[in-house]
Amino acid sequence: MKRQVSSKKLLSQQYRWKRRLLVLILFGFAIGSFLVMQQTQHASITTSLASIRHRFDDHSSQPKIAFLFIARNRLPLDMLWDSFFKGYDSSFSVYVHSRPGFLFNKATTKSVHFLNRQINNSTQVEWGEATMIVAERILLKHALQDPFNERFVFVSDSCIPLYNFTYTYDYIMATPTSFVDSFSDSKEGRYNPKMDPIIPVQNWRKGSQWVVLTRKHAETVVNDTTVFPMFQLHCKRKSLPEFWRDRPFPADNSKEHNCIPDEHYVQTLLAQEGLEQEITRRSVTYSSWDLSSTKDRERRGWHPMTYKYSDATPMLIQSIKDIDNIYYETEYRREWCTSKGKPSGCFLFARKLTRPAALRLLNMDSTCTYKLGHLDEEIDVLSLEYNEEDMELCITDFK
Repeated sequence: MKRQVSSKKLLSQQYRWKRRLLVLILFGFAIGSFLVMQQTQHASITTSLASIRHRFDDHSSQPKIAFLFIARNRLPLDMLWDSFFKGYDSSFSVYVHSRPGFLFNKATTKSVHFLNRQINNSTQVEWGEATMIVAERILLKHALQDPFNERFVFVSDSCIPLYNFTYTYDYIMATPTSFVDSFSDSKEGRYNPKMDPIIPVQNWRKGSQWVVLTRKHAETVVNDTTVFPMFQLHCKRKSLPEFWRDRPFPADNSKEHNCIPDEHYVQTLLAQEGLEQEITRRSVTYSSWDLSSTKDRERRGWHPMTYKYSDATPMLIQSIKDIDNIYYETEYRREWCTSKGKPSGCFLFARKLTRPAALRLLNMDSTCTYKLGHLDEEIDVLSLEYNEEDMELCITDFK
């Protein structure tokens, strides 16, 4: 009987010992896991702090503006932009969308800022087609790979800057919003009811494609999988007049919708995503659509006015810089332009200028914003030979 009691006590002690050992093992495992997690977290924080310190310590990693050029082939005004960019390499980056296969090398550009800056997966762009949106999204995708690009400016191949780089940079970076020309579009025939309910008519917007986007809004465009497919299906331009025709003219074109995708896409997408409170609803790129005074029939059509050699004067540039408000008829809204909380001119860039027009401005005034420096080519403008050592841009300095 005593042996049985002793045996039971022994078994009970062994059980308790094993249970305590198991508890100790589990406790030790928990402590070990906690220490490993703390160490990993500490290492992650240390790495993040080091990265942040490196970002602020490295002068070359300050916030940058990405200039996104959309060109047919080469950039005819590259010499002007070269002067604009010179000396500010740490504050900007350049990306060019040109036709597939076109290369920016020493044979096609005189500017080091455009050498090899073409993107390698460009698409063939057709005016009035969704391919223009494809090009914009490709450019944004490339530019977003640089974490220091914080603003994204779309630029055409016929566009010029109106001010020097410092003023332009400060103007754009001073506001936390995007600059997007956007207004409600009530004109019949542009909105296709087939877009509803995915894109309801109340979110339908129109405006210029030459926008300035914040990084958040650039990511919104690149990540869009809802609005863009609808544009591909249902936003198409009306058939062109006979002398522009590149496809059969429909028997009854009165039922056609006249939707130019790049004039609606970004504006409608931001409205659709509820982001209109995060934009300044105007463009910083000037275009002239008032063609009523021109006698040149070639200059009337579906495109803004092109400034030729005879148009390029200091008065023209100053008149654009003096514009301080924009009126939107469809919304009975007047947008007064400000920068850093103070009244300012509305526009930083202007289009469309021909190469002779730009070169005339370059050679016209000795009190200009910036110099091109030495040009190593002779420039023939309307049979006038220019071989100046210092050709200056006829755009008066903001200061």
